[in-house]
Amino acid sequence: MAYSILIADDDAEIRQLLHLYLEKDGYEVYEAVNGSEALKICDEKQIDMILLDVMMPELNGYQVIQKIRKDNNIPVIMISAKGQDEDKILGLDLGADDYIVKPFNPLEAMARINSNIRRFYSLGSRAKEVKSLQVKNLRLDTEQCIVYRDDEAIDLTSVEYKILRLFMENPGKVFTKQQIYEEGWGEEYIIADNNIMVCISKLRAKLTDGQNDYIKTIRGLGYRLEK
Repeated sequence: MAYSILIADDDAEIRQLLHLYLEKDGYEVYEAVNGSEALKICDEKQIDMILLDVMMPELNGYQVIQKIRKDNNIPVIMISAKGQDEDKILGLDLGADDYIVKPFNPLEAMARINSNIRRFYSLGSRAKEVKSLQVKNLRLDTEQCIVYRDDEAIDLTSVEYKILRLFMENPGKVFTKQQIYEEGWGEEYIIADNNIMVCISKLRAKLTDGQNDYIKTIRGLGYRLEK
């Protein structure tokens, strides 16, 4: 499913850059221009990670993380031009999970973000569980493992269900054949492109309602579920 990330930074260019990369990876993104607004969004929205600038108006990043850590242990990555060891140590001591120094490579930043999300939610004890996923007129009941198009149940094989759940948890995100195979078949990827193509073709045929094109082929990359 899509995780939500809050970018708290008074630098509009930094926010825009991170927003672009995060949305491309399928995250839901919120923005705050100062510490007070960041705390307000955290109170009002379900936020799964915070990218937190140190030097912000009203409340700085150190003050924000101190308030957050009183009752919330979601991943926080501090992003700052203050790159001295004592600055990093202070941020980590206050409860930050990682520290990125400006200027930064956005691809490295994304790798750190994805790593922290994966470690906290997938490998830890806080894995997000939802009872239902919705994309367009498709609804997936994760408790009963049933997929509905509008109110009509669709009969899927276990492999088709696993692949569709992967897509519906990350609408708009492109998955490679290796990722699809390892999720659907539950084993290490081998050259099984024909199996994947046949499975995707059958899945498309079962999902179609004559109006929506749910699964899109991205030539040379893989497949994605249209938002």
